[in-house]
Amino acid sequence: MNLLPALLSQIATQHWSEWIAVSCAILYLVLAARGNPWCWAVGMTGCAFWAYAAFEIYGLYIDGGLQLFYIGISFLGFYKWKYGGSGGEELPVSTLPLKYHIAIWIGGIALSLLVGAIFDSYTDATAPFLNAFPTVFSVLTTFMAIWKKLENWLYWLLIDTVYVYLYWSQGGYLFVLLFFIYLVMAVIGFLSWKKQFSQQVI
Repeated sequence: MNLLPALLSQIATQHWSEWIAVSCAILYLVLAARGNPWCWAVGMTGCAFWAYAAFEIYGLYIDGGLQLFYIGISFLGFYKWKYGGSGGEELPVSTLPLKYHIAIWIGGIALSLLVGAIFDSYTDATAPFLNAFPTVFSVLTTFMAIWKKLENWLYWLLIDTVYVYLYWSQGGYLFVLLFFIYLVMAVIGFLSWKKQFSQQVI
């Protein structure tokens, strides 16, 4: 059996909510890589449909909860990017000291184990521990993105890799395709922000 035709056939049969979520997610990434504050409004729309798919189709309750979190936090993201700089200007790209990265990893792993254990014990959630890791780190990394920390793109590379496996294992092939696009866009976003950061320093 040829894998590619089979995969394309499965992608074509994905639920309509997934197509809307994926379309919005791709547009969000394009705008985010350019530093456009309106990426948050587009992302919010996509997250609403993604949450529906995660809850109703795949039983990935932790990921569905993450999408609801994204909807709420998008308001803060838009405000910070649009008016969070000095004098109410757009927020510039900056970097995060090493000590904060260490704290993020220690706290993120601990929270992932806690969230995974809770959902494993009290719900019928699919792959609770595997789902918890990228979910917790997505929340932490989102705050890095809101404050325009350059390294957020590197975190997304790892997070998106885990999501590729997670949704592949559940048959969410359209989301798998999306996360492959995310991986490419994370590299593009990092290079774009790095260029902006270098120009700011100069």
